[in-house]
Amino acid sequence: MARVRPAAVAGHLYPRDATTLAETVDRLLATAADPTAPVAPVKALIAPHGSYADSGAMAALAYAALLPARDIITRVVLLGPTHRVAIDGLAVPGADLFATPLGQVPVARLSDEVLTALPQVHISPAAHVAEHSLEVQLPFLQRVLGEFELIPLAVGRAAPAVVAEVMDALWGGPETVVVVSSNLSHYHPYAVARRLDEATARHLLALQPDIRHVQACGAAPVNGLLVSARAHRLRPRLLDQCNSGDAAGGRERVVGYASLAFDSIA
Repeated sequence: MARVRPAAVAGHLYPRDATTLAETVDRLLATAADPTAPVAPVKALIAPHGSYADSGAMAALAYAALLPARDIITRVVLLGPTHRVAIDGLAVPGADLFATPLGQVPVARLSDEVLTALPQVHISPAAHVAEHSLEVQLPFLQRVLGEFELIPLAVGRAAPAVVAEVMDALWGGPETVVVVSSNLSHYHPYAVARRLDEATARHLLALQPDIRHVQACGAAPVNGLLVSARAHRLRPRLLDQCNSGDAAGGRERVVGYASLAFDSIA
């Protein structure tokens, strides 16, 4: 019997009803689509993982960048930070399927050879069972790509080179896209957050893998991506950035969001 990781935050961070969810995501993507955007192949994304009310429009900017390649991409390497379970290294869920209200996404099987070659990767259902950073990305991927295989990796304590080694092993070709889930600064006043997040964006665009956890909750996977992006000669583009004070929240304690695309130029 297939092992299913059920949706944990449907009805909380995004709609539980399938029709409402599909309509919400499609509306966000339609607003985000830019016919004048560069058409260079997008190899990687950084997208936020707040509620759709707060960060859905920002996430849609990242996923709209995949639309030109929707018939090419068949595999998604999805990495996000752990919020509830502390782990060392990176964890796969030990599940065959990830469920959302839009259906089930098959998890790609990693051979014993791959896992043996990457000792920093282990199996931990506990790291995934309530983790929202990966889950909130899936409805966007489902609406943009349709059918695809998922490699979901929860990232705990791990140096940039350690994360980059895993990404490089799974890098693939144009059929594979890497998505890193991360928000930026947390719970500063609006003006302070704007200043901090703008500085972080400059480091991201310079491919400097020195992002700290106070700058981005997904600092570990983000830094790993920056190492891999430099090695693979990817070109980063900041699609936009904002914070929760620009959306539904107040401005006393905000969470920062940004979307970036990394284009293949080699």
